[in-house]
Amino acid sequence: MMLVDLVDRLRGQPRENTVVEFKSNWDRAEDIGQYLSALANTAVLERHDRAWLVWGIDDATHDVKGTTFDPSSAKGEGNQPLVMWLTQKITPRPDFRFHEIQHPDGRIVVLEIHPPRSAPLAFGGERYIRIDSHKTRLSQHPDKESRLWAMLGQKDDWSGEVVAEASLDDLDPQAIEAARRRFQEYLVKSEPDSQRHEQIKTEVQGWDVPTLLNKARITKQGKITRSALLLLGRDEAAHHLAPVDAKITWVLRDAHNRTESSQHFNIPVLLSTEKVSGRIRNVTVEHMPDGTLFPTAIPRYDAWVMREALHNCVAHQDYRLGGKINVVEHPDRLVFTNLGQFIPPSVEWMLEHQSPPEHYRNQWLIDGMIRLRMIDQVGSGIRRMFETQRERFFPLPDYDFSTTEQGFPRVEVTISGTILDVKYTQLLMKRGDLDLRQVLLLDKVQKRYSLAADEVQALKQANLIEGRSPNFFVSAKVAAWTGDKARYIRNRGLDDHYYRKLITDYLEKYGQATRQDIDSLLLPKLPDVLDESQKSHKIRNLMQAMRREGVIHREGGRATAIWRLETPPKA
Repeated sequence: MMLVDLVDRLRGQPRENTVVEFKSNWDRAEDIGQYLSALANTAVLERHDRAWLVWGIDDATHDVKGTTFDPSSAKGEGNQPLVMWLTQKITPRPDFRFHEIQHPDGRIVVLEIHPPRSAPLAFGGERYIRIDSHKTRLSQHPDKESRLWAMLGQKDDWSGEVVAEASLDDLDPQAIEAARRRFQEYLVKSEPDSQRHEQIKTEVQGWDVPTLLNKARITKQGKITRSALLLLGRDEAAHHLAPVDAKITWVLRDAHNRTESSQHFNIPVLLSTEKVSGRIRNVTVEHMPDGTLFPTAIPRYDAWVMREALHNCVAHQDYRLGGKINVVEHPDRLVFTNLGQFIPPSVEWMLEHQSPPEHYRNQWLIDGMIRLRMIDQVGSGIRRMFETQRERFFPLPDYDFSTTEQGFPRVEVTISGTILDVKYTQLLMKRGDLDLRQVLLLDKVQKRYSLAADEVQALKQANLIEGRSPNFFVSAKVAAWTGDKARYIRNRGLDDHYYRKLITDYLEKYGQATRQDIDSLLLPKLPDVLDESQKSHKIRNLMQAMRREGVIHREGGRATAIWRLETPPKA
C-alpha cells in the first residue's frame, strides 16, 4: 500500500517537476538512460533524496492509464538485460531500483533513483540535467554544472590540506633529492630555448629545500601538505596521514590464482613506485604469433605503461576511504586497483576528447606529480597507454568499475602481457589506417565483450568483423596474412625516433635543409599504406614537434623556409 500511496502523491502534484517524470508505455533503452542521468543529477541540485520515473501515468492529466512496460524483460543494446546495460552505460555506478505496482486503476512501474554522491552521473559519456520538465545536456548549463560539482564535494582536496604537526624533518632526504632531479627535468623539458637548459639546472641545484618544494607545488608557503608526506615523507612519519593506509601492495599469483609472494611498500611514494615496478617480472616474450612473422623478443610489459598505470592509482586514489593501492601480477597480466569513483564520464570519453575532465579528486597531488614527472600532463596519459599497447600489437588496457565488499567504489585497470587473438594482431599489423575507436571496438571483439548496435554497424560497414550477435569475430578475410615480410615492414613503418634522427643527422652534416630536401629524405622510408597526402602531413607534424621541443628551427617564410638545428654541432 505504501507504493500505491507514493504514486498517488506524485501524480497529485499540479505538474511534473524537475525530479518526477511520467510516461505511458515508452521503453526506449537509451532514453531511459538519459532520463536516469538527468533526474539523478537534478536531485542533487534540488537537494532531493530521490527522483522518480513513472510509467502508466498520463503526463497531462496525471490519470492512471496503466502500462505494458516490463523492466524485467526489457533489453538494452546488444540484447542485454536492461538493468545490467544501464549499470554498464552509466558512470559512476548508479543507484536505482524498479518497482512494479498494482494500482487499483492499472499496472504502474516506478524507477526509484538515488542521487549520486561523488560525481554527476553520465550516460554514454554525456551528463544530463532537467530544466523545468525538459531533459538537456549538462554541458549546456555551465553554471549548474559548476554548482553540481561543488555540491558533490569534488572541490574538497584532501591532498592539498596542510598538516600542521608535520615539518621538513618528516621528509625523506633521498626522496627530496629524487624530487630535485625530476623537477629539474620537468623545467628543462618545458623550456623551448635550449640555451637556457644549463642555467636552469644550475638554479635548481642552488635552491634550498623549502624553495624547491614550494616551486614544485609540493608544499604551500613552506607548510607540509598531505601530498608532501605521501610523495616524500619518511616511513616513520606515516602517522601524520592516519587513518589513511598509505601503502602499495604487490602480490604475485600463479596460474591458479594462488598467492606465491607479496610485499608492502610504504611512503615515500616517489621512491616506492620504482621499487614496486622492480618487483614485477617483466620477462622477455616472443612478440609475434607463430605463422605471421619472425618472432621478435620484447618485454612482456611496456615500462612506461606499467608506471603510468601505477602512478594513476596514486594520483586518483580516494585516500579517505582507507584502502591500499594493489598491484597484482598474474602470469599473463597486471591488475592495478585503487579506491574511488572514476570521475571522467568514461574511458571512451577520455580517448575521444583528449582533454581532462572539469575536476579531479586530488588536484594538488596531481599538480605535484606532473612537476615530478610521475604522470603526463592531465588528460593525455590514458590515451598514450592505449596507443602504446596498440603499437605493440597487444590487447588494449581494460578498465573495470566496481565496488568492494564494504560498498566502496573501485577502479581496476588490467594490462595484458600476451596476445589473445591472432586475427586481431594480424589485422593491426596490416591496417595501420585504423583509428583508435576502431581498434578499441576490435579489442572488445577479441575479448568477447558485448557491442552496442551502433558499434556493430560501424565495424561491419568497414568489413572488420563477421558473425552474428553476440558471437562476432575479427574478419578472416581482412586478417588473412600474405607472408610477405618485406611488405609488412614497409606497411608498419618505423619508429618516429628513426625519422627524427635522419633529420638531425642530415642537418648536422649539411647545416641546413629545405622542406623539399627533407621530403626527399623521408618520403621513401614512410609506410606504403599512407597516401601522398598522409605522408606529407606526417612529415609536417614531425617537424613541428621537433621545433616545439627546441630541436630545430625555421628561418624565412614557409615557401622559402630553411631548417637548421637549434644548437649547431661543435666543430
